[in-house]
Amino acid sequence: MPVNLVDLGLIYGLTVDGGRVCVSLTFTAMGCPASEMIMGDIRERLLAEPGIEDVRLDVVWDPPWTSARLTSDGREALRAWGLSV
Repeated sequence: MPVNLVDLGLIYGLTVDGGRVCVSLTFTAMGCPASEMIMGDIRERLLAEPGIEDVRLDVVWDPPWTSARLTSDGREALRAWGLSV
């Protein structure tokens, strides 16, 4: 996908407490085949940051994701790929 998770509207929240990061996120569908890969990538990337020792990922389904959560950059990128949003 040519769109980052923020522009897709998948990141619902992020908190940092010392060396611990907690990310609340969702997916476009409950059966998303990329969910494990995405969570692994998030964890790996955050643990690469100086001082980050622990990453907690909370998958939430409320509120459900809709295309209304896309940023304007996200919409433009998806349209450039030929997707209707």
